Amino acid sequence: FVPVKTTSDLLTAQSNVYVIKHGSVRQHPERESGPPLVKLGPQFASMQDYNRRFRGDTPDMMQLDHLTVSGDVYFGRNVKLQGTVIIVANDGSRIDIPDGSVLNNCVVSGNLRIVEH
Repeated sequence: FVPVKTTSDLLTAQSNVYVIKHGSVRQHPERESGPPLVKLGPQFASMQDYNRRFRGDTPDMMQLDHLTVSGDVYFGRNVKLQGTVIIVANDGSRIDIPDGSVLNNCVVSGNLRIVEH
């Protein structure tokens, strides 16, 4: 059983940190520590906002320790988060994490829009 009270909890529960085995939810056997600490800002609070900020799938969080996301942030497909990742979009700015990105022990802030050609 994994309690889900917030979208931060939901992101962890939907990630590859957990697996379903014999009808119950368990931590993935390859995960070396407990679940990561995830803090999503108010922009992720409603299910509608949460769903549109993750395009297709949740990030790979198997090696994630801590995630903080604040502001207008969107995640592409096949994103990997490792270590401690902090993403902060400035007021009036937007950050798009591109498809296939690997964020490892980093801080992303400001304004980042990747436009595909």
